[in-house]
Amino acid sequence: MSLRRGLIAEFVGTALLLATVVGSGVMGVALADGNDAVVLLANAAATAGILYVLISVLGPISGAHFNPAVTLAMRVRGEIGSAQAAAYVLVQAVAAIAGVLLAHAMFDLPLVQPGTHARTGVAQWLSEAVATAGLLLTILLGLRHRPAAIPALVASYIFAAYWFTASTSFANPAVTLARALTQTFAGIRPVDVPGFVLAQGAGMLAGLVLAAWLLPAADAARDAEPTPR
Repeated sequence: MSLRRGLIAEFVGTALLLATVVGSGVMGVALADGNDAVVLLANAAATAGILYVLISVLGPISGAHFNPAVTLAMRVRGEIGSAQAAAYVLVQAVAAIAGVLLAHAMFDLPLVQPGTHARTGVAQWLSEAVATAGLLLTILLGLRHRPAAIPALVASYIFAAYWFTASTSFANPAVTLARALTQTFAGIRPVDVPGFVLAQGAGMLAGLVLAAWLLPAADAARDAEPTPR
């Protein structure tokens, strides 16, 4: 895999993901007539839909991380090298910000608008840890058992996590950083970003530990199965 092509794919994918998250929130608010449930449904559906597309078409090029937590997890597992991981994380952060600016431009909003949506407290942090751990488990177990289904698995998980977590499942440090630059439905206050990122880091580690516990057992069960003749 070419690192240059991988970085371009990570930039395009992460930027389009953030443009979708922010843009669908703006459109949802405009059409929902004050019904927050409709806005959340639109936001979750659009995000899940674009994730399915982006992972399907960009996965073969870059692995379709679009998320520093995923990239760092892959580095810890030895799937990628340190230089590639650092380059991915940098590109993801820049691309996420570019995606927010793109969404603002498409809806004729001020390009940079520091977030005002308060998202803090133990419940929010726990939600982010759970959301990130679940995302890592979905990816790692899916890659082992159902690699062809990864786009659908990740999209389905994120759609569900929008609804079962109090934080609406950011589960991504780059997304969190970029969403601090919008006052739309998807925004977060800049002061709340560190708590979210720390919780996401804890969730990433928990996901790695759980996967390490589960995958050997799954391998043993697989190896015990009779070999077809």
